[in-house]
This record gives sequence, C-alpha cells and structure tokens, in this order.
Amino acid sequence: MLNQKSLKKQNIYFERVMAVVVTVNFGLVLFDLTYVSWRDFYLREVPRITQIYDRVKGIETHRETQNYLETVDALEEQVSQTGLTSSQVKTQLQKLERLSSEMIDGNPFAAVGKSGTLERIKKRMRDRTNNDSAKQAFMIFWSQPYLSQKGWKQEISFFNQKIRPFMATNYYRRIGENGEFIDNFWLLDLPFVLLFGVEFLARIIYIKGRHPSFSWLNTILWRWYDLFLLMPFWRWLRIIPVAIRLDQADILNLQPINTQFHQIVVANFAEELTEIVVIRVINQIKGSVQRGDITRWLQQNDKLRPYIDINNVNEMEAIASLLLQTTVYQVLPKIQPELDALLRHNIDTVLHQLPLYQNLQILPGFTQAQTQLSEQLTTQLTTNLYKALVNAVEDPVAAKLSGQLVQGFSQALATEMQQKQVVSQIQSLLADFLEEVKLNYVQRLSQEDIDQILEQTRQLKTQPLVSKSSTLAEIKRQDR
Repeated sequence: MLNQKSLKKQNIYFERVMAVVVTVNFGLVLFDLTYVSWRDFYLREVPRITQIYDRVKGIETHRETQNYLETVDALEEQVSQTGLTSSQVKTQLQKLERLSSEMIDGNPFAAVGKSGTLERIKKRMRDRTNNDSAKQAFMIFWSQPYLSQKGWKQEISFFNQKIRPFMATNYYRRIGENGEFIDNFWLLDLPFVLLFGVEFLARIIYIKGRHPSFSWLNTILWRWYDLFLLMPFWRWLRIIPVAIRLDQADILNLQPINTQFHQIVVANFAEELTEIVVIRVINQIKGSVQRGDITRWLQQNDKLRPYIDINNVNEMEAIASLLLQTTVYQVLPKIQPELDALLRHNIDTVLHQLPLYQNLQILPGFTQAQTQLSEQLTTQLTTNLYKALVNAVEDPVAAKLSGQLVQGFSQALATEMQQKQVVSQIQSLLADFLEEVKLNYVQRLSQEDIDQILEQTRQLKTQPLVSKSSTLAEIKRQDR
C-alpha cells in the first residue's frame, strides 16, 4: 500500500515536471510565432531581446535605412564641430536629400511588409514642413535655411523623436534556398522535441507492456495528443497537449471547460441524431402507408401475408379476455354504489317526466313508495346485469358466442376497410397526419429539449447517490 502511494506520488511529480516543460516549450512557440509582428514593441521596450533573437529569425539591420540614420548622426557631429552654416554641413544635408529621395522611390520597407511605416514617416514630414509632396518636404527639412529659421536643436529633436524610431524598426530578413525567410527556431525547438520523443517512446512501451492485446497503432492512439509535440509544423496545436497535461498533473482544473465542451458537442449531436431518427421513422411509416401496406395489415386471414407466431396464442383475444375478467370480477364490484346511484337518478328522472306521476304525488305515502321502488328496481337491474356478465364469462357457450361476435365484427370491419375508397382515404389522411407530425413536433425536439435533458443528466452526475432519488422525483415532477 505504501509502495503504491509512493509510486503514485512519484508519478504525479513526473507529470507535473513534464507539464511545466511542455508549457515552457509552448510559451517559446508563442513567442516565436508573434516575434516578427511584435518586434517593434520589443525594439522599443526591450531592445536586448531583438539583439539576441534577430539572429534566430534571420533578421539584420537594413543597409539603406541604417546608412540614412548614420548620416544623420554624422550631420549632428559635424554641426557640433563646425556649425550649421559650414560647407561640410551643407554636403551632409545634400547627401540626406539624395538618400531621402532614394528611400521614397525605392521603399526599403516593402520587403518585410512595413510600407505603412514609410507612409507614416512621409506624413509626419509633410505635416512638419507644411508641404504636400513628401520629396519636397524632405528637401525643405534638410536645408540650411529651414534649419536655421526653425532652429537646429528643435528640428533635430523632432527627427530623433518622431522619425528615427520608425526608421529603426526597418530590417532586412534573409531568404533561404527554398525561397522562404530564414527561420532557425527549429534549433531551439529540437532539444524539446527530442525530449518529448524519448518520453513518448517510453510511454508507448510502458502502455504496450500493460496491455499486450493492444496493437501498436492503438497504443500510439492512447497518447494521440502527444503527437502534436513532435510535429515541426503547426506548432500552435501544442496547446492541446499542454492543456491535457496541466489537467492530468492537477496544476490546472479544466473539468468545467471539458464538461461544457462535451455538453455542446453532445447537444448538437443529440439534436441532429434525434431529428434524423424520428424523421426517418416517420418517413418509413409514411412510405409504408403509401405503398398500401395498411391493406395487408387488415387482411389477417390472407394466406399471402406471412405471420410469425411465437407462442401459439392469439394475443389480442387473450388481452381482451383478461380485460373482461378484470372488469367483471374486480372493477364492477368496486363501482357498484356509483352505478346504483346513476341508475337511480335516471329512473327518478324518467318517472318525473310521466304525466301520471304529477297526479300521484298528492296521494299520501306515494313519495316513500316511489323511493323504495326506485331502489329495488336499481338493485335488481345492477344485480341482473352483473349476473349476466358473470354468466357470459363463465358460460362456455356464451363465451363462444361472444368470441364469434368479436371475430365477426373484426372480419366485417376488415372487409369494409379493404374497400378501395376507404383504404385510399385512410392512406391519404395518415400520410398527411405523419407529415404534420414531422413539421410541427419533430422540430421541437431541438435545442431546448436537448439542453434540458443534458442539464438533468449533469445534475444526476454531480449529486451524491443518496440525493439522486430526490432529483429523479423532481425531474418527474417537472416533466408532468
């Protein structure tokens, strides 16, 4: 017992360690998937990350924009040494005018999908110089008269704060021989994949040892979700084994989400399945009616219609006999007072309607005599009727005659029902009735009913056994 507890404890520690490793790997995958789109944020807030991870994604500084920024740095240095009006500064400004024109024409941002950044730079420069042309706006900005008039420190501060950060975000990304961008993330992911591969192989061998009857395919499918950890593509699917392993290691409780997911799936499946089954049954019955099977059903004695008897008993006659005996021996004696009251009331009503009765009421003692007569007549009628029914049940001759009567009635009804006009009308009415049932009631077996059933099922599963009986009673009460 202690060994089992110790082994279970060791297993849960191992599961938790592996769950953490899988989670770390998935976090690295998410970082890699979002790195390019979030690179501007990392460059602005945590530039050290871009210095390290750019090499993984094959990212390098763009020569053209980098040369532009270095030229601006050289201009600042030159201005600090010789002043804004020197010939050396003028040469640097002319170079910047040329680089600005080349940047606008060549658009070095387009290769990595950052053309919007260039448009933002152009807009800010147009607004700053109040000019509609981006090229002219740059030419005006990088001119000695404009910088002298507006103030060198003010304008260079504008460039460093509003323009330089956008230019710095531009980069060049190398392309491999396959025509795709260089991506060396697989080198970072390879140790994790090797670890997951070894673990997966060990688990498969262990499961195969515990269940020798399993095929290797079934054994692998036992841990199907771990296969996503070994895939070098669609790495975002690793969220599936991450969630499952965190739940198995009791680090994250996903039972509510799992229950809700299963309820949604089961609800949709049950709704579709219920409608399909009911509609199929109705269509089969409707088709059977339209094919004229009702005629063959009515032909009980037709030799062409095969009938399988499993007990050599006419069930309908047996049921009728059982119902008759129950009615005569059990039901009628219990309701005899009610029958007597009903007959007495009817007799009194008939007597009151007679013209002679009105005249006889003036005679002394007539009312009492009439009451006694009604009671005697009622008792005699119910007694005789009950004896007649008992004799009909117990008398073999009466039973035989009753059976012949029922059989004759059935045959006569079947014969009349087989008339072409009657059968045609019945088939048409039944077909229309089934179609109405399908249209009016089958659609109601949908989301509302299924959700109610699933909710009742969930309550039964979540409550203790001792309280399930009360829950069942409550469900029955709601159904009523």
